[in-house]
Amino acid sequence: MSKRYSVDDDSSNLDEMPLMMSEEGFENDENDYQTLPRARVNRRRRGLGWFLMGGWKVLCGSCCDCLSHICWRRKELKARTVWLGCPEKCEEKHPKNAIKNQKYNFFTFVPGVLYQQFKFFLNLYFLVVACSQFVPSLKIGYLYTYWAPLAFVMAVTMMREAVDEVRRFRRDKEMNSQLYSKLTMRGKIQVKSSDIQVGDLIIVEKNQRIPADMIFLRTSEKTGACFIRTDQLDGETDWKLKVAVCCTQRLPAVGDLFSIRAFVYAQRPQLDIHSFEGNFTREDSDPQIHESLSIENSLWASTVVASGTVIGVVIYTGKETRSVLNTSHAKNKVGLLDLELNRLTKALFLAQVVLSVVMIALQGFLGPWFRNLFRFVVLFSYIIPISLRVNLDMGKSAYGWMIMKDENIPGTVVRTSTIPEELGRLVYLLTDKTGTLTQNEMVFKRLHLGTVSYGTDTMDEIQSHIIQSYALVPPQQTSGTASGTTPVRKTQTSAPKVRKSVSSRIHEAVKAIALCHNVTPVYESHANGNGERETESAEADQDYIDDNRTYQASSPDEVALVQWTESVGLTLVNRDLQTLQLKTPSGQILSFSILQIFPFTSESKRMGIIVREESTGDITFYMKGADVAMASIVQYNDWLEEECGNMAREGLRTLVVAKKSLSEEQYQDFENRYTQAKLSIHDRSLKVAAVVESLERELELLCLTGVEDQLQADVRPTLELLRNAGIKIWMLTGDKLETATCIAKSSHLVSRNQDIHVFRPVSNRGEAHLELNAFRRKHDCALVISGDSLEVCLKYYEHEFVELACQCPAVVCCRCSPTQKAQIVTLLQQHTDNRTCAIGDGGNDVSMIQAADCGIGIEGKEGKQASLAADFSITQFKHIGRLLMVHGRNSYKRSAALGQFVMHRGMIISTMQAVFSSIFYFASVPLYQGFLMVGYATIYTMFPVFSLVLDQDVKPEMALLYPELYKDLTKGRSLSFKTFLIWVLISVYQGGILMYGALVLFESEFVHVVAISFTALILTELLMVALTIRTWHWLMVVAEFFSLGCYLASLAFLNEYFDLSFITTWPFLWKVSAITLVSCLPLYIIKYLKRKFSPPSYSKLSS
Repeated sequence: MSKRYSVDDDSSNLDEMPLMMSEEGFENDENDYQTLPRARVNRRRRGLGWFLMGGWKVLCGSCCDCLSHICWRRKELKARTVWLGCPEKCEEKHPKNAIKNQKYNFFTFVPGVLYQQFKFFLNLYFLVVACSQFVPSLKIGYLYTYWAPLAFVMAVTMMREAVDEVRRFRRDKEMNSQLYSKLTMRGKIQVKSSDIQVGDLIIVEKNQRIPADMIFLRTSEKTGACFIRTDQLDGETDWKLKVAVCCTQRLPAVGDLFSIRAFVYAQRPQLDIHSFEGNFTREDSDPQIHESLSIENSLWASTVVASGTVIGVVIYTGKETRSVLNTSHAKNKVGLLDLELNRLTKALFLAQVVLSVVMIALQGFLGPWFRNLFRFVVLFSYIIPISLRVNLDMGKSAYGWMIMKDENIPGTVVRTSTIPEELGRLVYLLTDKTGTLTQNEMVFKRLHLGTVSYGTDTMDEIQSHIIQSYALVPPQQTSGTASGTTPVRKTQTSAPKVRKSVSSRIHEAVKAIALCHNVTPVYESHANGNGERETESAEADQDYIDDNRTYQASSPDEVALVQWTESVGLTLVNRDLQTLQLKTPSGQILSFSILQIFPFTSESKRMGIIVREESTGDITFYMKGADVAMASIVQYNDWLEEECGNMAREGLRTLVVAKKSLSEEQYQDFENRYTQAKLSIHDRSLKVAAVVESLERELELLCLTGVEDQLQADVRPTLELLRNAGIKIWMLTGDKLETATCIAKSSHLVSRNQDIHVFRPVSNRGEAHLELNAFRRKHDCALVISGDSLEVCLKYYEHEFVELACQCPAVVCCRCSPTQKAQIVTLLQQHTDNRTCAIGDGGNDVSMIQAADCGIGIEGKEGKQASLAADFSITQFKHIGRLLMVHGRNSYKRSAALGQFVMHRGMIISTMQAVFSSIFYFASVPLYQGFLMVGYATIYTMFPVFSLVLDQDVKPEMALLYPELYKDLTKGRSLSFKTFLIWVLISVYQGGILMYGALVLFESEFVHVVAISFTALILTELLMVALTIRTWHWLMVVAEFFSLGCYLASLAFLNEYFDLSFITTWPFLWKVSAITLVSCLPLYIIKYLKRKFSPPSYSKLSS
């Protein structure tokens, strides 16, 4: 008996069903499916082990969260009524309109920095050891040997943090101090951005940043609309058209805003930057005036006014503005290498305690054994060297300096100096599209008429056809007369069966492209002597000068199309809300009345316009859109689908253009039904769509256009390089699905032979279930998904979705909000445990950049916001290849070698101490005292060990030529428990040889043991550095000889530790040489044999 499931949003049903079910199984409950491991099943059991392994951190963290939640209860965001120009009428307190990017304030700086430092086990351990030296019975050596290095590390960290904080403070102060004009009863006054309140009327000039979220009341533009630039909010460089509230725009003067009683009702502040719902009400008129407010009446903070002057009423300030709600707080980033070293230091600490207990046990737990145990712990504290942090931090600064000095990637800035090693461990790269992969510059490439196609090299033919078409029109005919008709009309009125000539088809296609759009020509005003704007005068005289005309539209594709029609002779010269004017090659002006506009939406994927030509009275409905939307509404043809495919393969963005001629009766009938639908209360959008659809039938197909969004320099080879390096690339963009897919193909993010699975829009659990099953059956195909569908999948099937998506060679997420981008980064971090890198260039990428383990910002057309928030700032996308392959590799390899060598330096001396103590009746007495220990960790070995930051295993050219070498780095083999154990064995062997050798070979006095073993120890360390180095640098040689020279020179002053008369004898020299040889020679032999019989992958290349 088969049981049927209904596809609805019933959670109880779906919870019992496994996701990995076939679509038939969804209907018929078949049992031939496999199930994915559910995220909910493998919850770890919590016990003592969990608590010790890090559970204590989780518990402490949740306690702190509870306390902070109680202390700082977040204010609930509410809808509000805002009276125009009356901030004092606000019912409740709203946040201050100040930008704040600082991590600390004056009081929290010191505690905050100290907490960030001492939450690391390494630093906390040194603090405890240093404090123990204040207890007389535990005192081992001089206080300065413990406190000086710790104080140095803390001072360096605090200075670095303080400099960063001061920079942030200055940037914030600059933004908060910007002056704006505020309208009051007494006229205009200047206010700082941070002093603006909800209800204020603010005047924003052209090219000025909008300081808070406002409702657009008035503009100086005659049309009652203005353009704003939103690149810092949503990353799109095209200008957006905003419309002023009709009631306030119609007022005779600006001052009248205070003579009316009006208020704005605004919904509660929310994240969505693409929607807004509110109402405008004027109370003092009879009857009351109500206007509904939508996104086109809003002016969000951080956008910039691009045309005219605007006046708005502030509705949201500070933390409640859309831009701040969409910005995540910067977190303190910690590199994976630092976490690995932290784990190793915990293992060393355990070894240290075990060693101390063994010593006490061999002693027989005699006397005050507990005190002796602590003395041994302090005695062996050199196992964990404090110089580890100092060396690594200095190394990081050195890598940062090398990156900024690299001539191959000029303009690169390292803003977070603590994580350069992360560049060598990346598995996922999440990139923005607009401005990052592309230049966001559209170029018209192709016009296809069905039988004939024109490319960039044949555009002059189109131009000559257009000149010819308009030359036939009598020049006396002006836009007002209706005497003559264009040759196009003649061909139209004659029998429609006759095939049109190519010339008339080109003419119609170009005319359609020149009319069907949302583009407005803007004339730059020349600063004339009187300082008045010349824009108006230019419009009045119809004196449209080509030089100072620029086009503005909500999409750069539209601008490219209109610029192209201008280049072939048909120029858009004027546009307002009712009319549109074109100029022919002969200079004649054609006027058209705009009767209706149907704007582009992501659902309809097309836009339409109905115009009436004033000279002839002809009404025409023009439409253009994506091929998927237009194929069903144009007349039958056999070429459209094939040509769209061809253009898409070339990476062109295609648009299908069509038209339909309407009689006056047809149009009147349509207008009546359309107005009726627009006034209906219920299902308004559905009714309007139905009326428009009645018009969209049997359109005459005019042409197919191809526009190219030019890619950034060398994007294709760079993406190829990253893919070969084993890095998975995800493209997260706010752009349309078609555009995103197109760029994914043209940039070779998706290779030519790969399939693309476009995830169908889903709105509930059942749909998501089916769609994920469909996606599961696809193998090795790229995924394209929209932000809305992604949200639904993550709500119900987070674990399953991420698991499937991570198997894809490439993923494209389109229509993503800034918050969603950050959410995807966090998801990958949680589910894969791999390192992520985010790269972007606009303000909308900041959240993603800050959430990633490594954030890279590009200084581009979209401003500097992304590059300032990033850890690394580059000037071009192609630089990322060298940044990761060369600098990422070197930073990681060098830090791994440096970290392990510094540990080896501590372990070898602790081994010697253990051998010494065990021979001398387990006494907790230090082997080397005072300056010998300080000197050993600093002047005698510091320079050669630190010179490892200049080492490289592969030449930069090789690393770029063979990106596959990068895959090894992501496995983390340069620093692992295996390599660490090898270093432990080396340390134990060398420490034992040095100590036993010195004890066996010394003859008379104990002082000789110290002299022989210490000198052999210094020589061993210098030789071990030489053994570790893979590529010599002249500074390394200098460091080796300088350190040796320092040691020899200091022997003259170390008479309290050494017997100077013994040091200058032959027995001393041969004993030291013999011990050093026995400790180092076997390691050199092993290294040689390993190199010969099992060489690493990179050495095969370099040979």
